[in-house]
Amino acid sequence: MGKFIADLHLHSSYSRATSPSLNFDTLSEWAKLKGIHLLASADFTHPIWWKKTRETLKEGKNSNLYEYKGVHFILGTEISSIYSQGGKLRRIHSLIYFPQFSDVEKFNLELGKKANLASDGRPITGLSAKQLLEIALGVNENTIFIPAHAWTPWFSLYGSNSGFDSINECFGDLVKYIYAIETGLSSDPAMNWRIAELDSRSIVSFSDAHSCPKLGREATIFDTDFTYEGILKALRNQKIAFTIEFFPEEGKYHFTGHRNCNVKQSPSDTARDGIICGQCNKKLTIGVMQRIEQLAERNRSENFVLKGSPGFKRMVPLLEILAESLGKPVASPAVLEGYRNLIKNFGSEFSVLLKVPIDEIEESASSRIAEGVDKVRRGDIVIEPGYDGVYGVVKIWNEKSKPSIKKEVPSDQKEKQASGQISLFD
Repeated sequence: MGKFIADLHLHSSYSRATSPSLNFDTLSEWAKLKGIHLLASADFTHPIWWKKTRETLKEGKNSNLYEYKGVHFILGTEISSIYSQGGKLRRIHSLIYFPQFSDVEKFNLELGKKANLASDGRPITGLSAKQLLEIALGVNENTIFIPAHAWTPWFSLYGSNSGFDSINECFGDLVKYIYAIETGLSSDPAMNWRIAELDSRSIVSFSDAHSCPKLGREATIFDTDFTYEGILKALRNQKIAFTIEFFPEEGKYHFTGHRNCNVKQSPSDTARDGIICGQCNKKLTIGVMQRIEQLAERNRSENFVLKGSPGFKRMVPLLEILAESLGKPVASPAVLEGYRNLIKNFGSEFSVLLKVPIDEIEESASSRIAEGVDKVRRGDIVIEPGYDGVYGVVKIWNEKSKPSIKKEVPSDQKEKQASGQISLFD
């Protein structure tokens, strides 16, 4: 198959705070619109959703991947672990994948003895992340186990409020089975390159979608056999092609801050002002940038590239580009009509965002929309960074000239794009 786009972190309608319209029909439809070839089945621990999964997905032609309406699925889920270790409360979210239905059946039977699997599509368990990994390995040693959104303050491996300072501290003698980590929306590979223990692990990105339009807002491009075994091998050997990233400033935990007091701080602000809110005297939520500063062995540099690492592309979802281009809400009829028109003409959202020549977009849509896509491709945008649960605000046109962060595509990424090294559509 060559390169394929995978979004392996999403949810069903049986998870909390998700769209009631999340089902296999809508997931398949939106995957085609986006241009995604492989999705996670999601929430396989939930009894009702698992029954629907078994009834809906059929074994595909590709080894240990499943199919529905032309879209392939890998059996995957997210699980929340809340437990005490080292005198501290830990909250870790983990992504777990298996190759076969029978593996999931065995895993659910074992986990169901220790957690209420019917309570939520992303169940909460008192097991440690390591214990969860032990159970998964006991079912199938070829399980894929990935710490989810690894830098989120409240629920992640490196989280400032409830995580660990290293992978080894979390997983101990099972650390060798952690082949990859997920960046999360508030960090990107360049930020993760500063952490030495990640040099030997794949850095992947997925959407964590709670509704179908959010599919693919982050994704990973594999260049391997289109099989479960191919994905496992690629993660073990750090052979992914590249990732598609949120601009990390748009993530809701990028900066340190306190939303109740409208206080947000960059790492340099925090170095000067400390971590106590000047408005209410409570501790600020330490953002991802600051947490990386705390753990990094390498100094921050805009031009630093980890030798041998895959490339990445930052992007803004097409619906958001259209909304700002047209001056309309994302869900407005004009924006949705513009979206459908572009997909009809060019095949998928990823084609429009990454491949289609700008002059063809202008001919199909308008010069304003074409300019918006072009500015995002070049990183010529401004962002008010997110903090303490508040998403950052992206502005493609900085017409009010407010001071903010201007993003430019790193020089190495421009060179890779020019040379075709991270071209999805060879």
